[in-house]
Amino acid sequence: MAKKQTKTAFQVAFGKHLEKLRTERDLSYRQLAQRCDVDFSNISKIEKGEINIQLSSVLQLAKGLNVNPKQLFEFEFDLDKE
Repeated sequence: MAKKQTKTAFQVAFGKHLEKLRTERDLSYRQLAQRCDVDFSNISKIEKGEINIQLSSVLQLAKGLNVNPKQLFEFEFDLDKE
């Protein structure tokens, strides 16, 4: 159970960071989707931590936001807490 909670908490943290990057660039879900190969409805789900994405999607999101992929992971996450 703890592993699932950690996974979900990480997905939520990733999603919040993705939303921050998207909104800093004044992009809607659709605008980001047009810049990368990710369906706009999935961007909302990713931001809410509802779905687990593949590395290829991370790359596409980074391209769409015009950031280095590592920037998508530059958020605080305490593994010990989870």
